[in-house]
Amino acid sequence: MSFTVQATDGKARAATLTLAHGEVPTPIFMPVGTYGSVKAMTPRELEELGARIILGNTYHLWLRPGLEVIAAHGGLHRLAGWPRPMLTDSGGFQVFSLSQLSKLTEDGVVFRSPVDGSPRNLTPEISMEIQATLGSDIAMAFDHCPPGDAGREIVIEAMERTTRWAARCLPAPRAPGQQRFGIVQGGAHLDLRLRHLEELCPMPFDGFALGGFSVGEPIPIMYQLLDEVAHRLPADKPRYLMGVGTPRDLLTAIGAGIDMFDCVMPTRNARNGQLFTWKGKLVISNAKYKMDLSPPDPDCSCETCKTFSRAYLRHLHACGEILFARAATLHNLHFYLELTHKARNAILEGRYPAFASEAISRFS
Repeated sequence: MSFTVQATDGKARAATLTLAHGEVPTPIFMPVGTYGSVKAMTPRELEELGARIILGNTYHLWLRPGLEVIAAHGGLHRLAGWPRPMLTDSGGFQVFSLSQLSKLTEDGVVFRSPVDGSPRNLTPEISMEIQATLGSDIAMAFDHCPPGDAGREIVIEAMERTTRWAARCLPAPRAPGQQRFGIVQGGAHLDLRLRHLEELCPMPFDGFALGGFSVGEPIPIMYQLLDEVAHRLPADKPRYLMGVGTPRDLLTAIGAGIDMFDCVMPTRNARNGQLFTWKGKLVISNAKYKMDLSPPDPDCSCETCKTFSRAYLRHLHACGEILFARAATLHNLHFYLELTHKARNAILEGRYPAFASEAISRFS
């Protein structure tokens, strides 16, 4: 792996991350492929949209289709038909979000599979083993992500456990060329975030992520923490904000120094009838669009906006047609990828604050 910063504009930066399966220009949005598939999109369509790295979900792929099937294909890239870089999460967020099915121990998490009820034990070493079998370019360390409403003592316990688990992840075998990122926790407490950063960043990870955001804390608090913490992550390594978020979240976090993002919002909201545009969110089910012959977003160059009217998309959504999910997903992913592409260009040209401010005002 190599990581080269081409330009900075305040705390924002434009860089190139080189991984085993290719180069990734940053800032970058990473579409989420929970089961090895970005919903409604083919690999070729994702490439044409400008996707340069996507996500796979360790927890769900371990349960289905299972490591035997993935190993038979030679890894997740071959299974999914995706030739470019891929990042896999550790499974930690999923097992803790299903806390009613799991039991936490110092060794890891014991839980019952929601698929077939079989007992499972996910530890730092097993998470690394799964991700090595997946063969992702970037594997995330196994962390303890506390609930958004957790008390301070619980956040401290989770943070300290994450540090101990990170140390266990580092010596575990990895796939050829695979990089590992550590995850900084600390909840909505600035002092704990800074403390955990100081504990984790001396460890020899290839990049670092901020986890445990957008889990219920007030948005202004998240923005304040990002502004205080993100730029303190190592300057010579990629910085990744996990599971965030809205277009405004991305622009704010880029301004704080973040390089990489993922979120299910563009694909999930698309299926629910919400399209992101340069003038804010468009809810296609609204009656006012019944006779609207204009494109979803006049400022967008995606295939959906060049082909379909708002009235037609509203009709597809009302009828439950599969084409709506594909067309809306294509548009939303195009929007997110174009947003980060334009942010990168603005940083390279030294005009990022003005670009972000104007875009956010248009969204509002």
